[in-house]
Amino acid sequence: MRSSVDNDAPTAERYRAFAEVEARGMSECYDAWALGVAGDPATIALIDELPPAKRQPNLVFSAARFHGSPAGPYARFREWLHEHWPVVRETAETHATQTNEAGRCALHVPALAAIPGPLALLEVGASAGLCLYPDRYSYRYPGHARLDPADGPSRVVLDCEIRDAGAGAVPVPDRLPEVVWRAGIDLNPLDVTNPGDLDWLDALIWPEHDDRRERLRAAAAIVASDPPQLVAGDLNERLAALAAEAPAAATLVVLHTAVIAYLDDAARARFADAVRELPGHWLSVEGRGVVPGIRARDDVPNDSTDFVLALDGVQLAWAQPHGRAVTWVPNP
Repeated sequence: MRSSVDNDAPTAERYRAFAEVEARGMSECYDAWALGVAGDPATIALIDELPPAKRQPNLVFSAARFHGSPAGPYARFREWLHEHWPVVRETAETHATQTNEAGRCALHVPALAAIPGPLALLEVGASAGLCLYPDRYSYRYPGHARLDPADGPSRVVLDCEIRDAGAGAVPVPDRLPEVVWRAGIDLNPLDVTNPGDLDWLDALIWPEHDDRRERLRAAAAIVASDPPQLVAGDLNERLAALAAEAPAAATLVVLHTAVIAYLDDAARARFADAVRELPGHWLSVEGRGVVPGIRARDDVPNDSTDFVLALDGVQLAWAQPHGRAVTWVPNP
């Protein structure tokens, strides 16, 4: 089955894939909405008014919730959507899926802590930059002492399950990495001090995920107190120049999560080639088969929705997309 971000797939197929692969077990509401759309020609006709790249289920559903669509059965959502379609369509056309889940830092920390610091973090597809602050959040990994920032416990506490699949032990560090520079690239950077931008980030969180919604607000307050450098533009066009601004005394780490899937094959290949040429390291967390040249370790047990966490093009772990769980991969 093709991914729900496959712009060439028919709309019904994209929504069915979203229900069965992405939403199932994660959001009962979105599972029902996506299956409902997949079997509803009249609603598909509305969505097909959008350009193919804008028909993505998560974008349409988030645009609807941004304008007040209540969670609930598909029949109620359908009625609401048809009544409010003009404003939903406008928002889908002018916005993008810029989910900025701070919880993903729990996936990054074991890899970042093994890189000699201090670190200069450059995130592509940074949204509002919440994932540029792994050193400002607290972490709880089962079987390990809680990790707190150097200046004490954070108002943001991230819980990450360590899956026991007979694989390698997750290298949970005893201290957080030191970050001395943080910057990001996004087609449309968001500003957490702008209420409209923060409301859009809130709308991107799936209906049942109240813990993520609370975390968003707390993480946004941390970011607002010390904003990162965010530049607008295409990641392939801006990467080299922004990387060159990183302090020479710090180790550059280019990172991204659930971003590269939105590029076409040529742009993915161009990015992979460019980031390999930069000094420092490359930390990616993307769907299997998305990043050119990274071999997914299917010999290690994993969930079908897991992302591939890789450092410098070599898989280190299987990762739950929102940072809820990780399975480390032993050396081949």
